[in-house]
Amino acid sequence: MTKDEIEHLARGFFDAIEKGDIGKVRDTYAFGAVIWHNFDGKESTRDGNLATLDGFIKAVPTRRYTERKLDVFEGGFVQRHLLVGKLASGKEVNLAACVVCQVKDGRITRLDEYFDSAALAKWRE
Repeated sequence: MTKDEIEHLARGFFDAIEKGDIGKVRDTYAFGAVIWHNFDGKESTRDGNLATLDGFIKAVPTRRYTERKLDVFEGGFVQRHLLVGKLASGKEVNLAACVVCQVKDGRITRLDEYFDSAALAKWRE
């Protein structure tokens, strides 16, 4: 893939999450994609991540990725961003994060997400 194609894939992926388009997110992941988060150190499958994402979308029905900083490299991309949202309760929340993705054949094959879990805990307060 060219860098432009990877950039288009990355933007479309995060745009789909903003819109709550689980089908588009599913189509962006490779079948055997591996998703890892720094807060628990565990890997999950595409389907496991989609189930988690579905719950996230319900819990945070309004969400945007702001301050996007996208860096594309051969075989993947890194995006730093601020996730800004509103919980179903109406509480406004935000979370700074960094996502590193490996890409092959037009799909994300691995996604590693880094964020401060203490900041996420404030969402429950």
